[in-house]
Amino acid sequence: MGIDKQSELAANLQIGPTSLGMVRIYIEGDGVDLPLDFDPDEADEIAEELRAAAERARAMGKDGRGPEPKKRK
Repeated sequence: MGIDKQSELAANLQIGPTSLGMVRIYIEGDGVDLPLDFDPDEADEIAEELRAAAERARAMGKDGRGPEPKKRK
């Protein structure tokens, strides 16, 4: 499965600090129990990548073809 393919899989996602000063992204789903720990600098980089991906997704529009053209008056 690629990053641009839809999926019917569902999972829970939790994000928070650990007692050891790491940032944990915890993914739990059907047959999956995946704790991913990152140091705070890595977590900042991941957050930046998420923000950038969100901006690109907004620019693509809901149908994936790009922004909707402005309507003429």
